[in-house]
Amino acid sequence: MKQPFVHLHVHTKYSILDGACHLDPLCTRAAELGMPALAMTDHGVMYGMVDFVKACKAHGIRPIIGCEMYINANAPRTDRNPRTPYNHLVLLAETDEGYRNMIRLCSLAHLEGFYYKPRIDKELLRRNARGLIGLSACLHGEINDLLAKGDLDRAAQVATEYADILGKENFFLEMQDHGIAAQKRINVGVRELCSRTGLRSVVTNDVHYLHRSHAAAHEVMLAIQAGTVMSDPKRLRYQGDQFYLKSREEMETLFPDDSAALDRTAEIAERCKAKIEMGRLHFPQLPSIGRRDRMEYLSGLAYEGLLKLYDIADPCNPANFFEKSLTRRLDDELEIIEKVGFVEYFLVVGDYVRFARSKGIPVGPGRGSIGDSLVAYAIGITEIDPIRFNLVFERFLNPDRISPPDIDIDVCLERRGEVIEYIRSKYGAERVAQIATFGQLGAKTVIRDVARALEIPMDTANRLAKMIPADPRMSLGRARVVNPLFEAACTTDADMLRILPHAEVLEGLYRNVGVHAAGIVIGDQPLINIVPLTRDKDNNTVTQYAQEPVEECGLLKLDILGLQTLTVLKTAVELVRKEQGVEIDLANLPLEDRKTYELINRGDTEKVFQLESAEIRRLILEVGVNNIEDLIVVIALDHPGTSEMLPSYVARKTGKEPVTYDHPLLEPILKETYGVIVYQEQVMRAANVLAGYSLGQADLLRRAMGKKKPAVMAKERFRFVEGCGKVNQIPKQHAESIFDHIAAFAGYTFCKAHATGYSLIAFQMAYLKANYSGAFSSAISNVKG
Repeated sequence: MKQPFVHLHVHTKYSILDGACHLDPLCTRAAELGMPALAMTDHGVMYGMVDFVKACKAHGIRPIIGCEMYINANAPRTDRNPRTPYNHLVLLAETDEGYRNMIRLCSLAHLEGFYYKPRIDKELLRRNARGLIGLSACLHGEINDLLAKGDLDRAAQVATEYADILGKENFFLEMQDHGIAAQKRINVGVRELCSRTGLRSVVTNDVHYLHRSHAAAHEVMLAIQAGTVMSDPKRLRYQGDQFYLKSREEMETLFPDDSAALDRTAEIAERCKAKIEMGRLHFPQLPSIGRRDRMEYLSGLAYEGLLKLYDIADPCNPANFFEKSLTRRLDDELEIIEKVGFVEYFLVVGDYVRFARSKGIPVGPGRGSIGDSLVAYAIGITEIDPIRFNLVFERFLNPDRISPPDIDIDVCLERRGEVIEYIRSKYGAERVAQIATFGQLGAKTVIRDVARALEIPMDTANRLAKMIPADPRMSLGRARVVNPLFEAACTTDADMLRILPHAEVLEGLYRNVGVHAAGIVIGDQPLINIVPLTRDKDNNTVTQYAQEPVEECGLLKLDILGLQTLTVLKTAVELVRKEQGVEIDLANLPLEDRKTYELINRGDTEKVFQLESAEIRRLILEVGVNNIEDLIVVIALDHPGTSEMLPSYVARKTGKEPVTYDHPLLEPILKETYGVIVYQEQVMRAANVLAGYSLGQADLLRRAMGKKKPAVMAKERFRFVEGCGKVNQIPKQHAESIFDHIAAFAGYTFCKAHATGYSLIAFQMAYLKANYSGAFSSAISNVKG
């Protein structure tokens, strides 16, 4: 029984505008062809490796971690002579050590060897060769280049050199046949080299697109990459249409006398067992606390903050029920934080937030679900009192579904760099990096880019692109369904009929690499030991992996977002102090200030954060804002996702509809929103109080309701109804009705903690405008002018 054929030389969409293979269809096709494994060998990068590994496993095939490196064959990687040639070399990770060495090679190619391309050299390869298998690559490989020139003797010397570097059993001579005459000559030379050197050959196909029918779209993509047009006779192109994922039978037709080289693909694949470690945390330790117990230190900070914030005399002897409930909640949160391994996360974030505030760098009161945490409030990460605003810690960190939480921090846009530099100096520049992002050929973009390559007028391309709804998640297929005009264009418009076949293949591929606007990562060791690295245009170190893979590799991700509103607030406060001698503490403003609500209610909110839009002004004029709770609601409702609840809230708040509750137990939970479910935290509390869910379980229920998966919903419905009966003796029919009502709105609810944090900033802006209008206007002009 013959061996299956395994593709060991494959370029995906992460070979930016060169590979046209989406990961899921690629793995699906490999599985259909009976391949037990598949390699990913993108040009000079490892961008998509984590997603590739996951895609392979989802389709029951073994992932082979690889990269087609650029190598300076006869010069150091630091050489900057534009005449110095570079070659290609395919590397596959045989072992876990090989994966780590590949990360190092790929990273140093970018950090040290980048000159038009990220390059390694033989000296670096020799130092990091353990656990790697090498293939001699395509026409641009050093050995194949020599064979194409007829220099068999020099090719033999170079082949022996690579075998010496990698090990004779770990270096193979590639044979390819895409219908290119030079390849056929090289294959003859490879067979001779094998005879001379004792090295073995292996057959590969240089895969750049999935199906043969995708060849034309791939050519268009190359034109997009080069910024040229298809009619340009000098444009970059691939000869023929054979760079696709072929079956064993198709490869046998090309290599009828090389069955051993075909079989060897499976033998090599069987040897490649390298894995990417995921799940183990690589959070850094806060260096300034030395060897002190981390949990003990965090607890000390939290209790110190709790005593000050709530004026507690002795936490060991609570004076009343309120103090007892506070200390119990703090202990519960600390226990969960320790259990899930995020003690260092809180320490690191708390440290840099305290640094920022100590240097007068404005920091927001809280963003996202971190406002749900009492510990975060106590140690100064946020200025949101979760008790005062009835927030739920498990919305932030769920012990029943452990995943890295997001602690997003807003800081002054103009001084964000100082915070990042502090983090670099604190933990070491080699342990800190920004995060890569990837820009896609979205539905609108792909139409315009393909049209440009096909020399279709831009006016025409814009007309067609404008038929696609302005939704970042919109696809060409979906647009055809929702817009009959676009569907008609796709079937009758001559220009669109030229664009569409290519656009459908290229849609969703990556067209550029960028840097995450807010995210940075920190590791417990040099990042080059954990993830591949690159640089951005400003020479900053950036992970090659995107946000989610970086987190899956266990690195601590910090979102530090620049918010200019904070600079305006700081500037206004300083002007009031200088001009009027009044000290304003933004974190402790009187939240019942009458003048502030009068300004908000008359719609005088131009330049006020979150309250500027015509839509929210109309909403406020209709319902009125009487307190901070009302402000939180309107900010939460001023989002497309919460529009389902808006009519009912308005009707109840204005007295046009009676306020009702599905059960008396829901009144304390929903009273602030007039019986309407607006917040995610309300869904959780309802499940907890009515059906006995733990708050962690209630968060899972909330997520399930949002995704509306029938099987999961049926299971949760039964559990909810059963719980209502056991805990509160609620009849089955009534409980089912409550569940259905909650489920109908759960997917549209908003995180109250986030709305609270932004409402506090909005209140601060409105307060300054209402009470110190001159300073407010000057600050706006000074900062934004």
